[in-house]
Amino acid sequence: MAKVSKTEVDKRLRDEVFNDLFGVYAGNPEEAHERYVKINDRQYGILLTDANGETRYVRIGAIVAELREDMTAEELMQSEIDAFTQKQADKAEKAKKKAEKIAADKAKRKAERTEEDD
Repeated sequence: MAKVSKTEVDKRLRDEVFNDLFGVYAGNPEEAHERYVKINDRQYGILLTDANGETRYVRIGAIVAELREDMTAEELMQSEIDAFTQKQADKAEKAKKKAEKIAADKAKRKAERTEEDD
């Protein structure tokens, strides 16, 4: 069996946990509580089997943002959402440029080979 990448394994585990918290068990917190074990005052944990068949420990933590004098809680939350959205857009643009460069380089190499054959 081919190994699943760390990125994909971690994404699937996070998706499963978030689906538990905000989907399947959202209407039945008692059932969710049976799956998640309190680790300390800030974290709960669960043992899950990943896509490679390995048992993994996944922690859920609650982080309380500090009060700020320069922005409200709503503004802080929005600034973090905006920063994440911008990073995702930047990554997508970088990937697009990389794909375009690869295609251009491939076309250039093909043209050079065609010229050499003539």
